[in-house]
Amino acid sequence: MNVRMMMAAVAAVGLAACTSVPVRAPLQTVELAPAALADAQARLAARENAVRSLPQLAFNGRVAMSNGRDGGSGRIDWVQTGAEYRVTLSAPVTRQSWQLEGGPQGARIDGLDGGPREGVDVGVLLREATGFEIPVAAMAAWAAGMRADTGAAQVAFDAGGRLARLQQDGWTIDYLEWQPDSASGAVLALPTRINAQRGDARVRLIVDSWARGGAAGMLSTP
Repeated sequence: MNVRMMMAAVAAVGLAACTSVPVRAPLQTVELAPAALADAQARLAARENAVRSLPQLAFNGRVAMSNGRDGGSGRIDWVQTGAEYRVTLSAPVTRQSWQLEGGPQGARIDGLDGGPREGVDVGVLLREATGFEIPVAAMAAWAAGMRADTGAAQVAFDAGGRLARLQQDGWTIDYLEWQPDSASGAVLALPTRINAQRGDARVRLIVDSWARGGAAGMLSTP
């Protein structure tokens, strides 16, 4: 299966599926008072430490991607175990799919015409295979509302002290919605709607369910 063809084929149906969910604006960022800002930063650091201590973190949902000329979308399943990841993207109607597995040592894509492809740089591998900029090295952290271990980051909070915007590696990640604190505790509440953009490259993620620490089943979002 040709990934470029698959992405074009699912664009009309998959993107419609994503946009059928009511559009919501990003959380409004505010300039917090020094004491409130220090508290928000401390809570963010504590939540990052708690999430990073989990042996495994996984989510499934819907993703839409665009590079300024082409776009596509579909179902996404992501399993992160330490620095290792397994990502499956599938078309919503045909269920055709491709899978990416890798880590610091490199990555491999299965499901392509001509057989698997491998590369040391996952970004280059995906760009050559799909034509899309997909920040795999940082995406799991950003999806979980954390700063990635890829360089300096700037953060902004909403009036309640929740992370509303994260800027890192040239990407701007806007958080549109979080799980309510009562779903999992204030420390481990996770995002459910995220928009990421760098130049013409855009990624929109809607998380349907999260699983933490190798839980037996996914934890549904409200």
